[in-house]
Amino acid sequence: MNKKYYILTLLLFWTSILFAQDTKFTASVSKQEVGTGEPFEVTFSVNGNGDRFSPPDFNGFQIVGGPNQSTSMESINGKTTVSTAFSYELVAVKEGEFAIGSASMIVNGRRLSTNTIKIKVVKGRPVAQNNRSQGNAPDNSIIESNTTNLSKSLFLRAVVDKDNVYQGQQLTLTYRIYTRVGIVQSQVTKLPDLTGFWNEDVKTNMQQQVPWHVETYKGLKYNVADIKQIILFPEHAGSITIDPFSMTFIARIQAPARDFMEQFFSGAYNDVKYNAKSTPVVVHVKPLPQAGKPDSFTGAVGKFTIDANIDKTHVKANEGLNYKVKISGSGNIKLLKTLNTNFPADFEKYDPKITDTVTELVSGVSGTRFYNYLLIPRHQGDFTIDPVKFSYFNPATGRYVSLSTKSFKIKVDKGIAESNVTALSGADKQDVKLLAKDIRYIKTGDAGLSREDDEFYGSIGYYILLLSGPLAALAALAYRNWNQKNNSDIVKVKNRRAGKIAAKHLANAKKQLQAGNTKAFYEAVFKGLYGYLSDKLNISYADLDKDTIASALKARAVNERITGQLLETLDLCDMARYAPVTHISQQEVFEKAKNTINDIENEI
Repeated sequence: MNKKYYILTLLLFWTSILFAQDTKFTASVSKQEVGTGEPFEVTFSVNGNGDRFSPPDFNGFQIVGGPNQSTSMESINGKTTVSTAFSYELVAVKEGEFAIGSASMIVNGRRLSTNTIKIKVVKGRPVAQNNRSQGNAPDNSIIESNTTNLSKSLFLRAVVDKDNVYQGQQLTLTYRIYTRVGIVQSQVTKLPDLTGFWNEDVKTNMQQQVPWHVETYKGLKYNVADIKQIILFPEHAGSITIDPFSMTFIARIQAPARDFMEQFFSGAYNDVKYNAKSTPVVVHVKPLPQAGKPDSFTGAVGKFTIDANIDKTHVKANEGLNYKVKISGSGNIKLLKTLNTNFPADFEKYDPKITDTVTELVSGVSGTRFYNYLLIPRHQGDFTIDPVKFSYFNPATGRYVSLSTKSFKIKVDKGIAESNVTALSGADKQDVKLLAKDIRYIKTGDAGLSREDDEFYGSIGYYILLLSGPLAALAALAYRNWNQKNNSDIVKVKNRRAGKIAAKHLANAKKQLQAGNTKAFYEAVFKGLYGYLSDKLNISYADLDKDTIASALKARAVNERITGQLLETLDLCDMARYAPVTHISQQEVFEKAKNTINDIENEI
């Protein structure tokens, strides 16, 4: 037995050595001889999973782009390889020979360093002070040199296109980053609750990076990016406050210079952690006017049109026909209630099938809603389907608008009679067809009638029924006491219901996955995991971060593998909302999140 343990330990030792030898962390450049003012790219690559990436100082060079992180995954014959690359775009500011130092990273528990790269800089063009970075990176030409107050150089703003609206009127909320310093890393720390609003995220193309542009704000130029846009519909009148949106940044600011020449040529930077949050925004919501409100108004706010059609106007009794109503326009179309319809009394009506074709853009929610009614006429005759009346409030004019569809004439012929034949013995008996409420044959045999002296009073059933009242009252009292005791501890209640809340979010994520809504999918998975952890660990949503989650799970003796898998999934979902993720499928992310929650439930 001791030999077996010895052999197993030896095999594990040599396997770890082989894996360590296979992992490589290297640095490369696009050019080794450049001219001043000429941009070139340096890339740090690792063929494995790593964290705590630390770049070199880049002394003698100016960073005009990056870091840009990319991850790729390759699976050949069952062997999966993950590669990660960090790239920077640099510009040399003076002639000479310079060395790009070593970058470091933790890989498989070991700190690895890259090789040093020598760059020869020859005479070229002067470094332009307004040089732009390429692609979607921000314009680093306006990065401040000696930032003393970071809050004036990096902040968040919540901007609404309208702050005085009617109840139900749509408005667009935009969260923007304003920066005059380089951003190395960012993470969302708190999402607003948006209490008092029905909200819908603006659909964006996840394959595109967040676009940056230069904007002058309070007399200063900033790099600006819209990181999140939401369409809001106020649910009630009054002044509604939009909570702050919080993010944590790793900002790269230039190190203080000791003299004028060092200030002009220095390329040293410091990475500073900075927490930023937007200021609250108040939206003033006016109630819908009572004057002129039509009876057919059911809460539609915006601008709409209505139309109706029917697939048949000539049918037989008991044959179905489809009556379809289409409402198109822009506004709170997803909040429309069931229409007020008036069908003939002889028509059997089923609840409508509702289908939405809606797009969410910065300009608002617009599209079409279809109400498809199945109608079955039961008798022959000539009938009329009355027009459907629909009203909405137009906030642009401040008035109600009433619309109606056209009416339809329906001709119903006699259908095939549904017969029920009762067979009686004897040659003189005739078969009788059961039509609607015709008189039936007199029933023979035991009719199940009770005798006059067979009274219920005093019977066993009577006393059982008499005692059932007090027993039911005692049972209800016992249940009430148990329910109050069981729900008195809020922490235990949230802990007990954490799994159910997470299951709802994951069900929404699966729906978004099937619909192909990438951003909404990752948003639902992220909210499901964070909401679950907040309830399960009894930590407020605002105080949740990776360190707090890891510490709380460790205190509850949760396996480190499960904790690592959870943090990896949270990072992936957070990154996927702002940049495309190609190395793992959405189905794998969904299964990973579901399995992680199940594992934590089993551990705690």
